[in-house]
Amino acid sequence: MTSIVFMGTPEFSAPILQSLVDTGYDVKAVVTQPDRPVGRKHVLTASPVKKVAVANDILVLQPEKISGSPEMAQVIDIAPDLIVTAAFGQFLPTKLLNSVKVAAINVHASLLPKYRGGAPVHYAVMNNDDETGVSIIYMVKKMDAGDVISQQAIPIEKTDDVGTMFDKLSILGRDLLLATIPNILSGDISPIAQDEGKVTFSPTIKPEQEEVDFSLPVELVDAKIRGLRPFPSSYIVLAGIRTKLWDVTVLDEKTDLSAGKVVRRGKHELVLSTGHHGTIQINQLQPAGKPKQTITDYLNGTEDALTIGEQVVDL
Repeated sequence: MTSIVFMGTPEFSAPILQSLVDTGYDVKAVVTQPDRPVGRKHVLTASPVKKVAVANDILVLQPEKISGSPEMAQVIDIAPDLIVTAAFGQFLPTKLLNSVKVAAINVHASLLPKYRGGAPVHYAVMNNDDETGVSIIYMVKKMDAGDVISQQAIPIEKTDDVGTMFDKLSILGRDLLLATIPNILSGDISPIAQDEGKVTFSPTIKPEQEEVDFSLPVELVDAKIRGLRPFPSSYIVLAGIRTKLWDVTVLDEKTDLSAGKVVRRGKHELVLSTGHHGTIQINQLQPAGKPKQTITDYLNGTEDALTIGEQVVDL
């Protein structure tokens, strides 16, 4: 029976781990992030991957950093046939990579060499790409740079956001991994080296990237909002208040107003201008310090503000 050590943490990784168990692979251990405080009450919470491991009576290792840790020594002692990582988020030392009997492989949520790094799904949606996908690669001591063993694309619909794409890519990654492992074990593969001239990166989203630039074309404004939803979320400064944007609709109509102004306002409607004469309807938002609101509830509290033609979005 093929032995595996699995490394991953978020919800994206959990179905992939469960599929390895369900398929009959011998998952010797799971390496995941330590339990973290979650929510306003800071309740110490296990990662989604840990929950799957515990439910299946698998050894759980939770080093803050894998390199040089006692947990790394445990994995080396296990000497699995495969190390499989999926959204693990740390470099694996060469000593650890060399401890496997067959291969150390990574399930990466992009069509490499595009979007190496920790936030490939966010960038694919934010950049309004038509598609993204999953790549199964050999692991090397360089971020997402190993040869591609298998790869599969999936379209990004205009209704997709980071949340829906994570769900889709998790299932795609699960299925692609299960189809790829037998070929790795048999040697029936033709890995392809990544073209370094086509490499792009997707570093972790920084707080300053969360603000939406309304001077951009409306399609990119919408893509930015979807590309940060549901996490970490996007915002604008609306009528002087930092306001998260949760749901918007791109409209076909054009306007002569410059970006960030009120095009139309009613009891149940707020339409703002964007760059390139675009218009966007705000459906759900969240002013700082308040819960999410429908646009109707929001407008009920702003009766004397947001007049047509008024500059309401800071640029």
